[in-house]
Amino acid sequence: MPRVPDVVALGAHILDVLGRPVEAIPEGQGGALIEEIRLSPAGAAGGTAVTLAKLGFDVLSAGAIGTDDAGRVLVDALERFGVDCSGLKRRDDVQTSCTILPIRPNGDRPALHVIGANGTFTIDDVPWDEISSASFLHVGGPEFLGPENATEILSRARSAGTVTTCDVLADGWPELLDMLAPAMEHVDYLFPNEEQSVALTGASGWEDAARALLERGIGTVVVTRGADGAAIVSASGVELVPAFETEVVDTTGCGDAFVAGFIRGLSLDRSPREAAVLGSATASLVAGGLGSDAGEFDLDRVLEFEASTAAITG
Repeated sequence: MPRVPDVVALGAHILDVLGRPVEAIPEGQGGALIEEIRLSPAGAAGGTAVTLAKLGFDVLSAGAIGTDDAGRVLVDALERFGVDCSGLKRRDDVQTSCTILPIRPNGDRPALHVIGANGTFTIDDVPWDEISSASFLHVGGPEFLGPENATEILSRARSAGTVTTCDVLADGWPELLDMLAPAMEHVDYLFPNEEQSVALTGASGWEDAARALLERGIGTVVVTRGADGAAIVSASGVELVPAFETEVVDTTGCGDAFVAGFIRGLSLDRSPREAAVLGSATASLVAGGLGSDAGEFDLDRVLEFEASTAAITG
């Protein structure tokens, strides 16, 4: 009998190499001493999978990685958090997707990225039985799947009664949205950040951008806005959720953590706004450390943090 995960996290799985704080890259062959270097499981699917597992979900990761050392490190890291990696397909002829992230003192994160195996996942690799039995399917980086594959995956999941969530990994441009438009019709919740929403639509601001995304058939658009919190935009209107106050070490993985908290909130029968509050609390705990897997917390710890800082966030 096939296993029944709570959620399938399908798409981009990345091994991050992070260092902090990095004020500048040394010239030539110069060197610099920094405080910390870490390896972290990441990606719009992989990073979300880690935090969902921390929050108590049974998670299946689905994607493609290499048979290289980076792939082995990535799987070990995911499994350490309880993520089922049986849905990750190993490729002999391409490296595992990796990113080098020199984290600035203020938490900003410029990136050097190799797409690698993430671009090789095909429709034949999809764990259909697990998706159809799961409560949620999160597609991280649909642009790497291709429009036809993304559309089939999301539409079949939706037809099976699985709630579909999606997070675009690229910075965004209008042609990318046009390419993904058929798939977007099958997305219940889309999670662009503020800059992505504007870049994808060409709109003048995030609110107009979110409404333009709704016109593509998306059920609800949740715009993450960094220190300004988040906005839930649907046919019913706009609801704002403020950010939690936190000391930011690194913003890597905060968007993925927000998505994970939001999905976990939906599973607790919260409204979208209440789910976004849980997402914001989760992201705040991740921002306090280095990497997508930062923070020692579970669902109870996030709920405690959410309650203890309610007066600050309003």
